[in-house]
This record gives sequence, C-alpha cells and structure tokens, in this order.
Amino acid sequence: MRHDAVLAETIGIRGANDDQIEAYTARPLDGGSRGGVIVVHHMPGYDRESKETVRRLATEGYNAICPNLYSREAPGADPSDAAATARANGGVPDARFVGDAAGAARWLRSLPTANGKVGVIGFCSGGRQSFLAALEVDVQAAVDCYGAFVVGEPPDGFPLQVVPLADRVGELRAPLLGLFGNEDSHPSPAQVDELEKLLREEGKTYEIHRYDDAGHSFFSVDRPAYRPAAAVDGWERIAAFYATHLGD
Repeated sequence: MRHDAVLAETIGIRGANDDQIEAYTARPLDGGSRGGVIVVHHMPGYDRESKETVRRLATEGYNAICPNLYSREAPGADPSDAAATARANGGVPDARFVGDAAGAARWLRSLPTANGKVGVIGFCSGGRQSFLAALEVDVQAAVDCYGAFVVGEPPDGFPLQVVPLADRVGELRAPLLGLFGNEDSHPSPAQVDELEKLLREEGKTYEIHRYDDAGHSFFSVDRPAYRPAAAVDGWERIAAFYATHLGD
C-alpha cells in the first residue's frame, strides 16, 4: 500500500551530548500505527539523494528521519562542502554517530503514530554505521547497503578513518539485511564472505545478497554506478525485510 499524502520537513533533534542537530523527516498523514526508519546518509553527505530515500520510506508507510551527521562540522553549509570538511576530519566519530542515531530513534518513538519499532538503513559509510547502530542502539532491523570496513581496515590515505567491527558481530542486536555488489572494492566480495561467515558462526538472523555487474553505489540513480536491476531487487528486499521486522 502506498501512502501518497506525507509530511516532509526539516527539524531539529537532540543528538550526541544533547547537541541540537538538523534532521530531515517524512511521515504518512493517515494517522495509522507504524514503525520508524533512521536513514544514515552516505559519505557525500546529507544531500538530495538522502532526502529522497526518506520520502520513499514514508510513501511505503514508515515514519522516517535522516539526521545530518555533519551538522557540527558545517552548519547550514552546502552538503558537498560539509562532506569535504568531514572527510578532512576522517569521518564522523563512532561515539558521536551512536548518540545521533539514538536521538533519531527517540524522536521516532515519540511520534503519536509510532508502534515502538525502529529500523535503520545506511549506504556507503552509512552502511557501516547502520551495522554499528545495530550493535549499540535499540533498533529492530538494520540494512547495510555496501557498507565498507565492517570487515577490513581502510587503506592508507583513505578519507574514512574508522576501525573494523568484525570482532563485535556477536553483539549484533537486530536482524541484518546486507546488499552488496560483486564489483565493489570496499567492501570486496571476500570481505562480504567473511562477514557472512561471522554472522553464521554467531547464530545471527541475517540475509546477505550479492549482485553481479554491480559495484559501489548501485542504488544511486544520478551516478554512472547505478544498476537498475540490482537497485529494484534491493528495494524489494528492503520492503520485505522491514515488513517482517517493523510491522505491528
């Protein structure tokens, strides 16, 4: 069922350290009870593509929110400028991201239409952060879209300076859906295989799907990396996954 009447707006929420940060939200206007989804933007930042994902999830029946993880680096700046500043700093510190994601989850649960269940989805660097949220935030479903460095460390000179999360797979608190391209380098197919092996060994609830002729950013409709077949199948799997884990 599509929900074409949605309210989309920019708001302020309380994130890590009780900082007020910018966030973009969209939610259906029909008043029914529903789950919420945190959208974690990719490394290029809090941009049009991220906001389109928020609106898409709202039309599919969820309350959705994308916190601007770069609010502190460059408040009010163009997304590309804010992303450049964040890259120069090595990315968003994990502890700060967790605080911002927890604030987004609190906001979703405060809505009168909330059913108490919250999911998270992230792309690129946001895929790793979605996995991190499933370790440390109260979420009921996590989607990792080609998130690098859950397994494996960034190479020298890479703009994202983070630690891998492979040794924490046993702490995963929510079912995981992972969507990856077999032509990707970060994460590589071997790293995806290693992640699946760890999830299986730890007895976690998960689905991993790999796409041939698809690399990084295959969901990105405005980029040469876009792969329609992989993206369409991926969105269908996301819809089914959230229906299973976020419904009443």
